[in-house]
Amino acid sequence: MTPYCTGDIVQSGNAHGVSVFSSPYYSQKARPHDARDRIIAEATLPYLVQVKSAAGLAIMDHSSLHEFIISSFLKNQRPPTVGDIASRFESNATTARQGLRALADYHGAVLHPQSDEVWVAHPFSAAPTTCIVTSGHRKWWGNCAWCSLGVMHLAGGTSTLTTRTGAIGDEVSVTVRDGQLLDTDFVIHFPVPMRHAWDNVIYTCSVQLLFRNEAEVDEWCATRGIAKGDVRPIKQIWDFAAEWYGRHADADWTKWSLHDAAEIFARHRLTGPTWAIGDEAGRF
Repeated sequence: MTPYCTGDIVQSGNAHGVSVFSSPYYSQKARPHDARDRIIAEATLPYLVQVKSAAGLAIMDHSSLHEFIISSFLKNQRPPTVGDIASRFESNATTARQGLRALADYHGAVLHPQSDEVWVAHPFSAAPTTCIVTSGHRKWWGNCAWCSLGVMHLAGGTSTLTTRTGAIGDEVSVTVRDGQLLDTDFVIHFPVPMRHAWDNVIYTCSVQLLFRNEAEVDEWCATRGIAKGDVRPIKQIWDFAAEWYGRHADADWTKWSLHDAAEIFARHRLTGPTWAIGDEAGRF
């Protein structure tokens, strides 16, 4: 796990007598917007910044920023904007953008390249996908079949996933009631090995799709020219998603390390080349 702030901390002042501390990543050109704020970049933690205001200390770290994003998805069906994040942490847009970029480097979110707005915070997508999860009046886009099961776990109660087999075939639905998966006659295809999942995570998610059976996967792969990966029963991935995404809304969330991921894969009997990620240090 690479710390967000590295190198020596640089101290400077401003006309209001408020000290500003910055790491090399936190540019000295990016100053708080007024004298209320004091930025402290923690050099020894994998976190972002702490913003000191008259109201107290609003800590923006990977955990608190991620929790704010996920809670916004759950409550508002969309992620917070850069402006929302700046307001929540009593900061400014520059600090919010730097926090988001660091969270993205940590694989806690995927951002729009030109705006730094949240595109994806697994298991949620802010952009339309082929997977729609409905719970009561709320609706979300899941990034893939696996992510959609994660959304259903986080939503709780009764929820339904509506999608198309292979993202192009017949429309099908999967219902969960009080934590119980009711529709089990499906499989999920994982074409991209997990060790390459973050090479292009948007593509990886786009091809992790629902099918009725393995024969449908074979036909889809032959037609679409996509190499067949691992095929798993939906019930197995439902149980896996419960552990993988179970803490994603928690205030003390941290990204799974590669070691964590390997252990979770093993606990859910996810074995073979698709799930082999080695024993290197670092985050998944």
